[in-house]
Amino acid sequence: MHQIITSQLKEIEATENVRILHAVESGSRAWGFASPDSDYDVRFIYVRDVSDYLKLDEFRDVIEWRQDDILDINGWDLRKALRLLYKSNPTLFEWNKSPIIYKTTDEWKAISHEINNYFLMKAGLYHYLSTTTGNYRKYLKGETVKLKKYFYVVRPLLACKWILDKKCPPSMLFSELVASELEPDMQPIINDLLEMKANTTEFGEGKRIDILNAYIDKKILQLKEVINNLPSDNKNNWDRLNKLFLLSIRYLKNGDNHEQ
Repeated sequence: MHQIITSQLKEIEATENVRILHAVESGSRAWGFASPDSDYDVRFIYVRDVSDYLKLDEFRDVIEWRQDDILDINGWDLRKALRLLYKSNPTLFEWNKSPIIYKTTDEWKAISHEINNYFLMKAGLYHYLSTTTGNYRKYLKGETVKLKKYFYVVRPLLACKWILDKKCPPSMLFSELVASELEPDMQPIINDLLEMKANTTEFGEGKRIDILNAYIDKKILQLKEVINNLPSDNKNNWDRLNKLFLLSIRYLKNGDNHEQ
């Protein structure tokens, strides 16, 4: 699959006339709780030729390349990505920390070195808490639930706890979040779910796990109170992001190609 994905990325570059700076796995495979039949969620950051950024007419800043039962591939223009990084968008921090990298470059390394400097703690906490509460309300309130959705509730909940404890972006790996932030009495329940998901292609519905739901309810209330009482984040500045953007499109213009 790595070769297939790498080939797809090269085809994107040739077809779209762009250069991919960084491409990673972003979904359950990167988080560490994939099922045998999980698809591949490939995400990438790309740049266009410098002349494209000087045009008066706007161009699309996303590439939606492929989405089927096996591959889900799409990417963001670097300008879009850096604008979102200025706002401390959590997606960029996750892509930067993905353990599965399909392609990277020296330009991305320079950006990666700066990314954590743009992390705004309260913004990150609100994002993950919103993800937790939304998924919990949507998927885990009935008598019968989709068991895999527990991971999509517990992971962002633990990400909030990580941010509060460590004052930095959370780990991408679910196992590290569990080891660091999940109470010991809850770990056997999560480990059983992980084993089921890793070995079952049809990891479907089951009876609601009341003890886990009670834990989630309690932690959501606690997190809301803590987060609401935190001081506002300081705003980021554009200077370094502008320099990194110019450096990246300069490489494309000059034809340099520092890939790894």
